[in-house]
Formats: sequence, C-alpha cells, structure tokens
Amino acid sequence: MLQRFLTLAAFCGLGLGLGACGVTDWFDSAEEPRLPGERIAILALDKGLTPDPEIADQQIILPKPFENQFWTHAGGNPPHAMYHLSINDDLSEAWSADIGEGSDDSQALLAQPIVVENVVFTMDALTDVSAYDTISGKQYWQVDLDPDDHDDGYFGGGIAYADGRIYVTTGFARVFALDARSGAIIWQKDMPGPMRAAPTVNGGRVFLVTLDNQMLALAADDGRRLWSHIGIQEDASLLGAASPAVAGGTVVVPFSSGEIIGLSVTDGRMLWSDSLSSVNRIDPLADLAHIRGQPVIDRGVVMAISHSGRMIALDLERGARAWDIDLGGVQTPWVAGDYVFVLTNDAQLVAVRRRDGRLRWVRPLQRFEDVEDQEDLIQWAGPVLASDRLIVAGSHGEAISVSPYTGEVLGFIELPDGAALPPVVAGNSLYFVTDSAELVVLR
Repeated sequence: MLQRFLTLAAFCGLGLGLGACGVTDWFDSAEEPRLPGERIAILALDKGLTPDPEIADQQIILPKPFENQFWTHAGGNPPHAMYHLSINDDLSEAWSADIGEGSDDSQALLAQPIVVENVVFTMDALTDVSAYDTISGKQYWQVDLDPDDHDDGYFGGGIAYADGRIYVTTGFARVFALDARSGAIIWQKDMPGPMRAAPTVNGGRVFLVTLDNQMLALAADDGRRLWSHIGIQEDASLLGAASPAVAGGTVVVPFSSGEIIGLSVTDGRMLWSDSLSSVNRIDPLADLAHIRGQPVIDRGVVMAISHSGRMIALDLERGARAWDIDLGGVQTPWVAGDYVFVLTNDAQLVAVRRRDGRLRWVRPLQRFEDVEDQEDLIQWAGPVLASDRLIVAGSHGEAISVSPYTGEVLGFIELPDGAALPPVVAGNSLYFVTDSAELVVLR
C-alpha cells in the first residue's frame, strides 16, 4: 500500500508564517512491554500505557485515502466514521476569517465547522452562525441566534447539515433549522433543556441530547417532536457533549452519566444499553464517566470511550461487548481499516486493534507548555487521518502529525492561537478553529 508519510519538511511547509518549525525532543519512547495477561491495557496516571508485545511486529494497513467533499456533522457524518481522507502533501494557508466570539471564562467554542458544496459553516461561542466560500473565504451570510433576553455565560450547541438546511442546537434550549443558502430561519423550537452537542440528522429526523440527558427525535421538516427518551441524570459533567451516532435503524446515544444506549430510529424503542463507568477509581475525577467524544459506528460495531477510563466495542444490533479496555479519553476515536486511533486523558495517542482492543503503539504527546516546571496543561484535540498522517491540534497553538503506522512524530506547525476543536478535512483542505474564533484554512 502506498504510504505517503508527511515528512518534517513537508509539514513545516504548511508554514503560516507564525514561527519556526521542527520536532522537539519531548516525545518519549514507550515503556518496556509487560507480560501479557487477561486485561488488554491498564491505565495508570503515573506510568502510561504499554503496547502489546505480541502484536508489536504486526503491519498496519490502511485503506487508500479518498477525497472527501462533505463534512456534514460533528465527527464528519451521522455514524462519525470518516476513515482515511486525503489532503495535499504541500499545503499552505489559503485564507483565514474571524468567525465571531471565541472562548473565555464565560463562554466556549464547542461547534465544529461543517463543509458542504464549497461552503464552510461555522458557529461561534455566542451562537452566530456564518457561511463562507471555501475557495475565497468570502462570507455569504451571518445570522445571530442569540436571544435578546439571555444571560451571559451559557455554553453549548452545534451545527449539522442535511437536505439544504443547517440544523442548530443551542445552550439556551432552542433548536433552529436554517436555509443553507441564505441563513433564513425556517423553524425554531424550544427544548426541555440546553444542549452542549451538535444535532445528528438522518432519514428526515433530527436527533439531539439535552444537558440533563434527555434524548429527543424531531421531524426535520417542521421540528415537531416524534419521540423522546430520558436517560440517567448526572449532577456533574464536563464542558461539552457528544452527538448521537446513526446507522441503519439504530441511533446510538451517549450520555454524561457514562450510559450508552441503542434506540430504534423510528419510535425510540430501546434495543440495548451499556455503561462506560470505570470499575477502577484512580482519583475523584474518575467518577466523571461522561462520554464526551463522539461514539463511532463502523461495519456493525459501535466504539466509544468515556472520561472515567473505559473504552468499549459493541455489536450495533444486540449491544453485546466485543471487548473493553481501561482507556480514558474525551476525544472522538478515529477508525480506519483494522485500527482505531484515540487520544487519552493523559495526552497519549494510541493505535488500538479494532477486532480485539490490543494496543499496537503508544505515542506520548507534550503535556505541559512549560515542560521543566510542568505548568500550563495542554489540551489536545483530534485525531483526524489524512493522507497517511494523524493530525492533532493543541491548546498551546501547535498542530502535529504522527505516522499511523508507527506512531512516529513527523512534524508540527504553529497556529495563530490554541486549537479549540479537532481539525476538519474536506475538499483536500484542512480546517482549524482557534480559541480566539479564527478559522484557518490550509490547502
């Protein structure tokens, strides 16, 4: 298979003109492998993860990269499985734009951009939704959905596209359908609670989850409620949330309680349920079983990870577990071929074998901006897989590329500010959104 690794020189060639480029020496090698046992991997905050020595020599083979033109949902599409996308080897900044208000102490950017038919749609921290031409960066329209009587300090929401409409969930408990060409409001509905995740639209239905773990299915044409399901309420949760995943006749719903359920898309009937709560309490934060990364549906298998240290693979139809491992994270797993790539709570990028959950390689990433004094914790977002490189972006203003085949660090680039969200790949272009609400497009 053609392995077009991103060389250090090529990735530095992305050059935004914002700083020098080069790989630092803070990527430590993996620990010595331990003896295999029944458990596949054990998460220990002070020791890190260990690759499985029995598959250390197994070659990773990925599907050929393809040119993806549409990124319609948070996570790419309704199943949240985008596989192996393509971008050019020699990228440079095409354009950038200020999309509105960024993250600060009272608000946060949570909405991943979407790309459809040469238009990129964004939502800022104050629910301004905008449309830009992907080639020139020209703004087509902007609509302010922020209610006049709201109090400052709400968080949440996101956007999705289907059939010529942009569907918007908000932190002030309202859902909108907008005309994608003009931004005009087609309908709006009040919901029983605020939302911190983007909606998922499939088969004429809009699926969404509220902050208090209510799942609702609305009719995409007029917003009428079709059915609902009430999950286990959770007093504490992380900022942000995951969207439902849909494939076939099943919608997979993640909750902040760590509960994950499969429901019938037609009537909301429960098909199965499971929990990603950790059985090993490492520290008080482990009690937060929040499923923050999107669940992924791939070839009849559901893969999901929780903050509290549990990653599982389930049969989509029956909910039976194929495997579970002690691995915690808040980012969406990325599946391609026989492997799943995931970022952990401890800033480790891991290649997990899809069929049994074994770890092929582990790549520790930089944890602190001040490495010597271990200050200013870095939050990483991603990964995305594009042209034989895993790309992750950090809150310290750098994005790095890693080989999906070996875990080797290939290069990095400086961004204008810390990355607020995982990058997006569409039309051979790479999209970043920074904490200061700058959309940066590389092509």
